[in-house]
This record gives sequence, C-alpha cells and structure tokens, in this order.
Amino acid sequence: MAQVTPESAMHITKVGNTLLGGAPEWNNVYGIGATVPASGIYRCTGCGDEITSNKDDKFPPQNRHQHVNQTVPVQWQLIVKTQTKA
Repeated sequence: MAQVTPESAMHITKVGNTLLGGAPEWNNVYGIGATVPASGIYRCTGCGDEITSNKDDKFPPQNRHQHVNQTVPVQWQLIVKTQTKA
C-alpha cells in the first residue's frame, strides 16, 4: 500500500472520482504492455504489488512482474495519480 508521512500528506488532494463513476483511468485495469494512461502509482489487482509508471510508457512485460500462481492475471489499476506538466 502506498504510504505517506504526516508532512507529505499535505501534498495529497482527494478527488471526487470514484470507482463507480470516475474518469476512465481510475476505473480501468490495464494489462502487460498496455500504454499507461496517466502518470502515477499503479497496484496489481492480482497480488497487490505497486509500481510507478509514466504516461504514454508501457506497463512492465511479463518477465518483470510474475505471480507464483500463473492463473492469476497481471493487471494494473491506478491508485495515486501524480501531477505532471502536459
């Protein structure tokens, strides 16, 4: 789980988007090699590991992130969106 200190928490803004009706980058899950829609921290829905990724890069290939149980898919979901300049 992403962590913050009391001092760094002041730099985090909660947004009104929810998983039930927010912007697509919050709702969707993305597979291996998909294009990253927004810079931020992504959590694997299969195992809970987290990665940081930059917009327009590709999500890690299979050989970079694997599950012990090969039947569990590697899928990434945005949990923290970072502010970047366009």
